[in-house]
Amino acid sequence: MINLMAKRYWFFAASIAVILAGFIGLFINGLELDIQFQGGTVLQIQMNDENFETSDIEAKLGSILNKTILAQKLQTYNPDSEADKINLLMLKVSKDNALTDEEINNVVAFIRDTYNITDNAQMQVESVEPVIGQEMMRKAFTAFLLASALIVVYVWWRFSVMSGLSAALMALLALVHDAVVMFSVYTIFRIPINEAFVAAILTIIGYSLNDTIIIYDRIRENSRLLGKAQIEELVNRSILQSLSRSINTVITVLFCIITVYVFASVNNIQMLKDFSLPLIVGLASGGYSSIFVASPLWMMWKNSQRKKRIKVKKA
Repeated sequence: MINLMAKRYWFFAASIAVILAGFIGLFINGLELDIQFQGGTVLQIQMNDENFETSDIEAKLGSILNKTILAQKLQTYNPDSEADKINLLMLKVSKDNALTDEEINNVVAFIRDTYNITDNAQMQVESVEPVIGQEMMRKAFTAFLLASALIVVYVWWRFSVMSGLSAALMALLALVHDAVVMFSVYTIFRIPINEAFVAAILTIIGYSLNDTIIIYDRIRENSRLLGKAQIEELVNRSILQSLSRSINTVITVLFCIITVYVFASVNNIQMLKDFSLPLIVGLASGGYSSIFVASPLWMMWKNSQRKKRIKVKKA
Protein backbone atom coordinates (compact mmCIF):
# COMPACT_ATOMS: atom_id res chain seq x y z
CA MET A 1 0.00 0.00 0.00
CA ILE A 2 1.30 3.46 -0.94
CA ASN A 3 2.20 5.53 2.10
CA LEU A 4 1.01 9.01 1.13
CA MET A 5 1.36 10.31 4.66
CA ALA A 6 5.11 9.70 4.57
CA LYS A 7 5.27 12.16 1.66
CA ARG A 8 3.03 14.82 3.26
CA TYR A 9 5.83 17.37 3.56
CA TRP A 10 6.36 17.21 -0.20
CA PHE A 11 2.69 18.03 -0.67
CA PHE A 12 2.94 20.92 1.77
CA ALA A 13 6.07 22.15 0.00
CA ALA A 14 4.26 22.23 -3.36
CA SER A 15 1.49 24.39 -1.88
CA ILE A 16 3.95 26.69 -0.15
CA ALA A 17 5.92 27.09 -3.39
CA VAL A 18 2.82 28.25 -5.31
CA ILE A 19 1.79 30.62 -2.52
CA LEU A 20 5.31 32.06 -2.22
CA ALA A 21 5.42 32.57 -5.98
CA GLY A 22 2.14 34.45 -5.67
CA PHE A 23 3.49 36.77 -2.99
CA ILE A 24 6.62 37.36 -5.05
CA GLY A 25 4.41 38.19 -8.02
CA LEU A 26 2.41 40.56 -5.82
CA PHE A 27 5.62 42.26 -4.67
CA ILE A 28 6.99 42.60 -8.22
CA ASN A 29 3.83 43.25 -10.23
CA GLY A 30 1.55 44.76 -7.61
CA LEU A 31 -2.16 44.01 -7.36
CA GLU A 32 -4.04 44.32 -10.65
CA LEU A 33 -7.61 45.53 -10.12
CA ASP A 34 -10.26 45.67 -12.79
CA ILE A 35 -12.31 48.80 -13.38
CA GLN A 36 -15.06 47.51 -11.08
CA PHE A 37 -12.72 47.86 -8.09
CA GLN A 38 -10.55 50.83 -8.97
CA GLY A 39 -13.17 52.90 -10.80
CA GLY A 40 -12.85 54.57 -14.18
CA THR A 41 -14.47 54.75 -17.60
CA VAL A 42 -15.61 51.93 -19.89
CA LEU A 43 -16.31 52.54 -23.59
CA GLN A 44 -17.91 49.91 -25.81
CA ILE A 45 -17.96 50.49 -29.56
CA GLN A 46 -19.44 48.21 -32.19
CA MET A 47 -16.87 47.37 -34.87
CA ASN A 48 -17.51 46.37 -38.47
CA ASP A 49 -15.59 43.11 -38.13
CA GLU A 50 -13.06 41.39 -35.90
CA ASN A 51 -9.99 42.40 -37.93
CA PHE A 52 -8.49 44.82 -35.44
CA GLU A 53 -5.61 44.48 -33.02
CA THR A 54 -6.15 45.64 -29.46
CA SER A 55 -2.40 46.17 -28.95
CA ASP A 56 -2.31 48.66 -31.85
CA ILE A 57 -5.30 50.54 -30.46
CA GLU A 58 -3.75 50.70 -26.99
CA ALA A 59 -0.46 52.02 -28.40
CA LYS A 60 -2.03 54.63 -30.69
CA LEU A 61 -4.53 55.94 -28.13
CA GLY A 62 -1.80 55.95 -25.48
CA SER A 63 0.42 58.16 -27.64
CA ILE A 64 -2.47 60.48 -28.54
CA LEU A 65 -3.80 60.95 -25.01
CA ASN A 66 -0.60 60.22 -23.08
CA LYS A 67 -2.65 57.90 -20.83
CA THR A 68 -2.88 54.17 -20.30
CA ILE A 69 -5.90 52.61 -22.01
CA LEU A 70 -6.71 48.90 -21.98
CA ALA A 71 -8.47 47.44 -25.01
CA GLN A 72 -10.37 44.15 -25.26
CA LYS A 73 -11.95 42.41 -28.23
CA LEU A 74 -15.41 41.02 -27.48
CA GLN A 75 -18.07 39.20 -29.43
CA THR A 76 -21.76 38.72 -28.77
CA TYR A 77 -24.64 37.33 -30.78
CA ASN A 78 -27.12 39.45 -32.64
CA PRO A 79 -30.57 38.96 -30.99
CA ASP A 80 -32.26 39.59 -34.35
CA SER A 81 -30.17 37.03 -36.20
CA GLU A 82 -28.39 34.25 -34.30
CA ALA A 83 -26.13 33.55 -37.29
CA ASP A 84 -24.60 37.02 -37.03
CA LYS A 85 -22.05 38.07 -34.45
CA ILE A 86 -21.57 41.57 -33.10
CA ASN A 87 -17.93 42.56 -32.71
CA LEU A 88 -17.23 44.97 -29.87
CA LEU A 89 -14.21 46.94 -28.80
CA MET A 90 -14.10 47.60 -25.07
CA LEU A 91 -11.81 50.36 -23.81
CA LYS A 92 -11.08 50.63 -20.09
CA VAL A 93 -9.54 53.69 -18.47
CA SER A 94 -8.73 53.71 -14.76
CA LYS A 95 -9.88 56.47 -12.45
CA ASP A 96 -6.29 57.79 -12.23
CA ASN A 97 -6.35 58.34 -16.01
CA ALA A 98 -9.93 59.60 -16.15
CA LEU A 99 -10.91 60.96 -19.56
CA THR A 100 -12.53 64.34 -20.05
CA ASP A 101 -15.54 64.71 -22.33
CA GLU A 102 -13.23 66.15 -25.00
CA GLU A 103 -10.86 63.18 -24.73
CA ILE A 104 -13.76 60.73 -24.98
CA ASN A 105 -14.92 62.48 -28.16
CA ASN A 106 -11.36 62.29 -29.53
CA VAL A 107 -11.22 58.55 -28.80
CA VAL A 108 -14.55 57.92 -30.51
CA ALA A 109 -13.53 60.06 -33.52
CA PHE A 110 -10.22 58.18 -33.82
CA ILE A 111 -11.96 54.78 -33.79
CA ARG A 112 -14.57 55.95 -36.30
CA ASP A 113 -12.01 57.35 -38.73
CA THR A 114 -9.48 54.52 -38.41
CA TYR A 115 -11.91 51.61 -38.67
CA ASN A 116 -14.68 53.23 -40.76
CA ILE A 117 -17.33 52.86 -38.08
CA THR A 118 -20.84 53.73 -39.27
CA ASP A 119 -22.92 56.41 -37.56
CA ASN A 120 -25.57 53.90 -36.47
CA ALA A 121 -23.03 51.63 -34.72
CA GLN A 122 -23.76 50.82 -31.07
CA MET A 123 -21.76 52.86 -28.60
CA GLN A 124 -21.84 53.01 -24.82
CA VAL A 125 -19.89 55.09 -22.33
CA GLU A 126 -20.11 54.15 -18.66
CA SER A 127 -18.44 55.66 -15.61
CA VAL A 128 -17.73 53.21 -12.79
CA GLU A 129 -17.28 54.38 -9.22
CA PRO A 130 -14.82 52.36 -7.09
CA VAL A 131 -17.25 52.45 -4.17
CA ILE A 132 -19.43 49.87 -5.98
CA GLY A 133 -16.58 47.38 -6.24
CA GLN A 134 -15.47 48.07 -2.67
CA GLU A 135 -18.98 47.44 -1.38
CA MET A 136 -19.15 44.17 -3.32
CA MET A 137 -15.78 43.14 -1.89
CA ARG A 138 -16.96 43.85 1.65
CA LYS A 139 -20.11 41.82 1.12
CA ALA A 140 -18.10 38.97 -0.40
CA PHE A 141 -15.73 38.98 2.59
CA THR A 142 -18.72 38.95 4.95
CA ALA A 143 -20.20 36.03 3.02
CA PHE A 144 -16.87 34.18 3.27
CA LEU A 145 -16.74 34.72 7.06
CA LEU A 146 -20.35 33.60 7.49
CA ALA A 147 -19.79 30.52 5.33
CA SER A 148 -16.62 29.70 7.28
CA ALA A 149 -18.45 29.93 10.60
CA LEU A 150 -21.25 27.66 9.37
CA ILE A 151 -18.70 25.20 7.98
CA VAL A 152 -16.91 24.99 11.33
CA VAL A 153 -20.19 24.38 13.19
CA TYR A 154 -21.38 21.77 10.70
CA VAL A 155 -18.14 19.78 10.49
CA TRP A 156 -17.67 20.04 14.28
CA TRP A 157 -21.12 18.52 14.81
CA ARG A 158 -21.04 15.90 12.05
CA PHE A 159 -17.54 14.56 12.79
CA SER A 160 -17.54 14.76 16.57
CA VAL A 161 -16.25 11.17 16.69
CA MET A 162 -12.96 12.32 15.13
CA SER A 163 -12.51 15.48 17.25
CA GLY A 164 -14.88 17.61 15.21
CA LEU A 165 -13.38 21.00 16.04
CA SER A 166 -9.90 20.07 14.82
CA ALA A 167 -11.38 18.48 11.67
CA ALA A 168 -13.40 21.65 11.03
CA LEU A 169 -10.38 23.92 11.48
CA MET A 170 -8.27 21.82 9.09
CA ALA A 171 -11.08 21.86 6.50
CA LEU A 172 -11.30 25.64 6.87
CA LEU A 173 -7.53 25.93 6.46
CA ALA A 174 -7.81 23.96 3.21
CA LEU A 175 -10.43 26.43 1.94
CA VAL A 176 -8.16 29.35 2.77
CA HIS A 177 -5.38 27.49 0.93
CA ASP A 178 -7.56 27.29 -2.20
CA ALA A 179 -8.43 31.01 -2.06
CA VAL A 180 -4.76 31.97 -1.65
CA VAL A 181 -3.68 29.69 -4.52
CA MET A 182 -6.26 31.32 -6.80
CA PHE A 183 -5.05 34.73 -5.71
CA SER A 184 -1.43 33.67 -6.34
CA VAL A 185 -2.19 32.63 -9.93
CA TYR A 186 -3.77 36.03 -10.54
CA THR A 187 -0.75 37.92 -9.19
CA ILE A 188 1.78 35.75 -11.04
CA PHE A 189 0.11 36.22 -14.43
CA ARG A 190 -1.02 39.80 -13.72
CA ILE A 191 -4.70 39.03 -14.24
CA PRO A 192 -6.95 41.85 -12.98
CA ILE A 193 -9.09 40.99 -9.97
CA ASN A 194 -12.77 41.44 -10.84
CA GLU A 195 -16.21 40.37 -9.63
CA ALA A 196 -15.86 36.98 -11.38
CA PHE A 197 -12.87 36.18 -9.16
CA VAL A 198 -14.95 36.87 -6.05
CA ALA A 199 -17.83 34.74 -7.34
CA ALA A 200 -15.46 31.90 -8.21
CA ILE A 201 -13.96 31.85 -4.70
CA LEU A 202 -17.40 31.57 -3.12
CA THR A 203 -18.24 28.78 -5.58
CA ILE A 204 -15.05 26.82 -4.88
CA ILE A 205 -15.68 26.89 -1.12
CA GLY A 206 -18.64 24.55 -1.50
CA TYR A 207 -16.91 22.24 -3.95
CA SER A 208 -13.69 21.90 -1.96
CA LEU A 209 -15.55 21.32 1.31
CA ASN A 210 -17.61 18.55 -0.29
CA ASP A 211 -14.44 16.76 -1.36
CA THR A 212 -12.95 17.09 2.13
CA ILE A 213 -16.11 15.75 3.79
CA ILE A 214 -15.99 12.64 1.59
CA ILE A 215 -12.54 11.82 2.95
CA TYR A 216 -13.53 12.73 6.51
CA ASP A 217 -16.50 10.39 6.21
CA ARG A 218 -14.21 7.56 5.15
CA ILE A 219 -11.89 8.29 8.10
CA ARG A 220 -14.86 8.16 10.48
CA GLU A 221 -16.02 4.81 9.10
CA ASN A 222 -12.53 3.32 9.17
CA SER A 223 -12.00 4.45 12.76
CA ARG A 224 -14.80 2.04 13.70
CA LEU A 225 -13.65 -0.78 11.41
CA LEU A 226 -9.91 -0.65 12.09
CA GLY A 227 -10.21 -0.22 15.84
CA LYS A 228 -6.81 0.64 17.34
CA ALA A 229 -4.99 1.27 14.06
CA GLN A 230 -2.35 4.00 14.07
CA ILE A 231 -3.64 7.39 13.00
CA GLU A 232 -1.22 7.45 10.03
CA GLU A 233 -2.54 4.11 8.75
CA LEU A 234 -6.14 5.21 9.31
CA VAL A 235 -5.79 8.46 7.34
CA ASN A 236 -3.63 6.92 4.63
CA ARG A 237 -6.04 4.05 4.04
CA SER A 238 -9.02 6.44 3.98
CA ILE A 239 -7.38 8.72 1.43
CA LEU A 240 -6.43 5.80 -0.83
CA GLN A 241 -9.98 4.47 -0.69
CA SER A 242 -11.33 7.88 -1.71
CA LEU A 243 -8.53 8.80 -4.11
CA SER A 244 -9.91 7.46 -7.38
CA ARG A 245 -13.35 8.91 -6.70
CA SER A 246 -11.93 12.34 -5.83
CA ILE A 247 -9.60 12.46 -8.83
CA ASN A 248 -12.27 11.27 -11.27
CA THR A 249 -14.72 13.87 -9.95
CA VAL A 250 -12.18 16.68 -10.28
CA ILE A 251 -11.15 15.62 -13.79
CA THR A 252 -14.78 15.35 -14.94
CA VAL A 253 -15.67 18.83 -13.67
CA LEU A 254 -12.41 20.25 -15.02
CA PHE A 255 -13.22 18.91 -18.50
CA CYS A 256 -16.53 20.77 -18.39
CA ILE A 257 -15.05 24.06 -17.17
CA ILE A 258 -12.10 23.87 -19.57
CA THR A 259 -14.57 23.35 -22.42
CA VAL A 260 -16.42 26.48 -21.32
CA TYR A 261 -13.13 28.39 -21.19
CA VAL A 262 -12.08 27.23 -24.67
CA PHE A 263 -15.51 28.12 -26.07
CA ALA A 264 -15.33 31.56 -24.46
CA SER A 265 -11.80 32.11 -25.77
CA VAL A 266 -12.71 31.12 -29.33
CA ASN A 267 -15.77 33.37 -29.31
CA ASN A 268 -14.16 36.18 -27.27
CA ILE A 269 -16.80 36.02 -24.54
CA GLN A 270 -14.83 37.83 -21.86
CA MET A 271 -17.35 37.40 -19.06
CA LEU A 272 -17.26 33.61 -19.39
CA LYS A 273 -13.46 33.61 -19.60
CA ASP A 274 -13.18 35.71 -16.46
CA PHE A 275 -15.42 33.32 -14.54
CA SER A 276 -14.16 29.97 -15.88
CA LEU A 277 -10.42 30.66 -15.43
CA PRO A 278 -10.49 31.04 -11.62
CA LEU A 279 -12.85 28.06 -11.47
CA ILE A 280 -10.28 25.90 -13.25
CA VAL A 281 -7.56 26.94 -10.80
CA GLY A 282 -9.88 26.62 -7.80
CA LEU A 283 -11.16 23.17 -8.79
CA ALA A 284 -7.64 21.82 -9.19
CA SER A 285 -6.54 23.40 -5.92
CA GLY A 286 -9.68 22.22 -4.11
CA GLY A 287 -9.16 18.62 -5.15
CA TYR A 288 -5.51 18.82 -4.15
CA SER A 289 -6.10 20.44 -0.75
CA SER A 290 -8.85 17.99 0.22
CA ILE A 291 -6.53 15.03 -0.33
CA PHE A 292 -3.07 16.36 0.46
CA VAL A 293 -3.65 19.25 2.88
CA ALA A 294 -6.75 18.93 5.09
CA SER A 295 -6.46 15.26 6.06
CA PRO A 296 -2.66 15.21 6.65
CA LEU A 297 -2.95 18.35 8.77
CA TRP A 298 -5.69 16.74 10.84
CA MET A 299 -3.49 13.66 11.29
CA MET A 300 -0.58 15.81 12.48
CA TRP A 301 -2.91 17.65 14.87
CA LYS A 302 -4.12 14.37 16.36
CA ASN A 303 -0.56 13.11 16.74
CA SER A 304 0.48 16.27 18.55
CA GLN A 305 -2.51 15.95 20.91
CA ARG A 306 -1.65 12.31 21.60
CA LYS A 307 1.96 13.18 22.41
CA LYS A 308 0.82 15.87 24.82
CA ARG A 309 -1.43 13.42 26.64
CA ILE A 310 1.44 10.91 26.90
CA LYS A 311 3.71 13.57 28.40
CA VAL A 312 1.04 14.55 30.93
CA LYS A 313 0.58 10.91 32.00
CA LYS A 314 4.33 10.42 32.41
CA ALA A 315 4.57 13.58 34.46
